[in-house]
Amino acid sequence: MATQTQPTPSSAPPQPLSFPPSHFAKLAPKSYLHAHLSSPSSRRPSGRLPHESRKQHINTGSLTHCHGSAVVRTGDTAVVCGIRGEILNASDIIDHRPLSTPAELETRYGAGNPTLASIPHNAAERARQARREDAEEMAYLNLLVPNVELSTGCSPSYLPGAAPSTEAQSLSHRVLTLLHTSQLLSMDNLRIWYHPPHLEDLPQEEEEPPPSNPSEHPPQPNIKAYWTLHITLLVLSLSGPAFPTLWTALLAALRNTVLPNAWWDGDTSSVLCSPLHSESSALALNGFPVATSFGVFWDAGAGLRDEGGRGKWVLVDIDGFEEGCCEERVTVVVRGVEGGIGMEILRIEKGGGGVVGRREMREIVEVAGERWGVVRGAIDGGGG
Repeated sequence: MATQTQPTPSSAPPQPLSFPPSHFAKLAPKSYLHAHLSSPSSRRPSGRLPHESRKQHINTGSLTHCHGSAVVRTGDTAVVCGIRGEILNASDIIDHRPLSTPAELETRYGAGNPTLASIPHNAAERARQARREDAEEMAYLNLLVPNVELSTGCSPSYLPGAAPSTEAQSLSHRVLTLLHTSQLLSMDNLRIWYHPPHLEDLPQEEEEPPPSNPSEHPPQPNIKAYWTLHITLLVLSLSGPAFPTLWTALLAALRNTVLPNAWWDGDTSSVLCSPLHSESSALALNGFPVATSFGVFWDAGAGLRDEGGRGKWVLVDIDGFEEGCCEERVTVVVRGVEGGIGMEILRIEKGGGGVVGRREMREIVEVAGERWGVVRGAIDGGGG
């Protein structure tokens, strides 16, 4: 008769079912983020504190075929910016009249715009007035042409080779608007002049007497062409809001841009450029605007509260995971004022709800001001 063997009980207890942290982040992202923020260290899943930004790596002058370029990497977001100057002849502009007199200002932009006669005698106010006029002329002539490209496979949402997305067009418009409203560039760098020779400088034949009064109607310099800056922003990798890294790459590329010395040649009726790098000139920028993104995390529906009863956190420079968890996002653009005291707020963009109040907005602006110095130091230290 065969004997039946009884199974021996295992001495080892059954192992509990466990998942790696990445699985919990996908199954319950908000609870996963809340668990990190409500911990004693209050660190985010990336290991950063709420007000700690991702480290930036900036390299300028990377593209040799451009007049200016920069490569910027912020965390897992990488952007390449190339700036190429092309010449726009004034004769190709319909009804071209450079802004130089109050009458021409009123004709082009209406009587409600400030005129040269209304400029105060204060030097600082005159400089601000000149920058406003430059921004108006630059926008009218369309001398700045930014283009943001997301169809590079930078993220699963943007497949390579696809048509320009709505997000890419929106980013291009935001970049162009901030270029004009910040009055970052000066028209002095974009105008190409023609200086007619004076009569006394021309060779005279011996039998021809010189003019009686050569300075009675001296020839006046006039604008014959402009530099048009074509700005290409290529997003290689995307994790989080793209605009701050796009703007940092643009700012670094503008500081690296050098345009050749160009002039109008009367003999050939065309613009000539000097091949000498020593005669080239860098762009003069008005200040140093810096964009910073924020996310406000809260989950009122799940009743998430930390031990102190706090249910919302302001997170600076959010990444892709945190962007999906934050109900409200804010972008702030600030610029240091002359003298190094205080900050000038150029733009605040907010969307996603009404969680941000006065206390949170004050906190956001203060952090944006602190990050301004960090970004400027990174761009100043970016090498080619």
